[in-house]
Amino acid sequence: MNKFNINLGERSYPIYITSDYSGIGKCIAGARLGGRLVLVTDTNVEKYQAAECIAALESSGYEVVKFVIPAGEKSKNINTVTDIYKFMIGQKLDRSSAVIALGGGVVGDITGFAAATFLRGINFVQVPTSSLAQADSSVGGKVGVDFEGSKNIVGAFYQPKLVYINVNALRTQPKKEFISGFAEIIKHGIIRDADFFEYINYNTEKIFSFNEDVLQYITKTNCSIKGSVVEQDEKESGLRAILNFGHTIGHAIESVYDFKYLHGECVSLGMVGAFKMAARLEMVREEVVRRVEDALVRIGLPVRLEGIDVQSVFEQMFYDKKIKNGRLQFVLPKGIGEVVQCAVDDEALIKSSISDLG
Repeated sequence: MNKFNINLGERSYPIYITSDYSGIGKCIAGARLGGRLVLVTDTNVEKYQAAECIAALESSGYEVVKFVIPAGEKSKNINTVTDIYKFMIGQKLDRSSAVIALGGGVVGDITGFAAATFLRGINFVQVPTSSLAQADSSVGGKVGVDFEGSKNIVGAFYQPKLVYINVNALRTQPKKEFISGFAEIIKHGIIRDADFFEYINYNTEKIFSFNEDVLQYITKTNCSIKGSVVEQDEKESGLRAILNFGHTIGHAIESVYDFKYLHGECVSLGMVGAFKMAARLEMVREEVVRRVEDALVRIGLPVRLEGIDVQSVFEQMFYDKKIKNGRLQFVLPKGIGEVVQCAVDDEALIKSSISDLG
């Protein structure tokens, strides 16, 4: 088992990376969590992961109750949060209790938001089961829900007490969703670590054969990159915004197409759009844009969206929570391994970069 810490003073917490659930009870005990545990999962993850995880917790002496939400982005709303509140009230939870999110990014975000706001905050544990959640959303404390078509517009910063990652959980994830998560993984290489970007490109076959050593290395490197950024800027007042690379356009595509496309697919398109914009601004060479596109295609991610609705995507960007003083904020690449934050006011430039995706 690999372990390292996210250092945030009194909100610091450990991340454990392993290949099964056998150690989860010991890790929760190490975080001094007691009382009743509520495990929130979704209808897909419940079939493959819940029984093994609950059995491991119960063998460590914990009392666990389970709450299952419908799988998919459509569940990531205030109504589902209300259902979780009602369940927790019915279970008579108090502040010594803990809520465990067993699932992908949707489960982690919505469970974390419920935990952050129930009794003004109760203990929260992330047990991510998808490539997207293990690489990105389980680390850093961003929790929230979608609201009236806008992605993650309602939320909070609320750190978990620990993150427990079983890389073999990825074996039960649908291939399309497994691939989708690699958009965030490749993103981390692009923003901070060119060598990691190349490692992913070189080890594609081992990734798809679920090589445990490769998956644990990728997971640890991902969490380390994101953790180092979060440690310097927990609440996104500056540096942490670089983690939004690809998301300004990506979130807009997600919303315009009513979540028809997976988050990672939209982020992949958003990253290509950002590279196209940077190329038009002569920040990067076209050959670098092609290298990134080739890496995304190699892993199975989209780099084009035929017939993209340029005007609707452009307008949707202005509903993004990253807008500042009415100006669109972009994270643009200076190369692989380095990005910069900037406001872009040139409407023609932005629309041309979106149009390039078609």
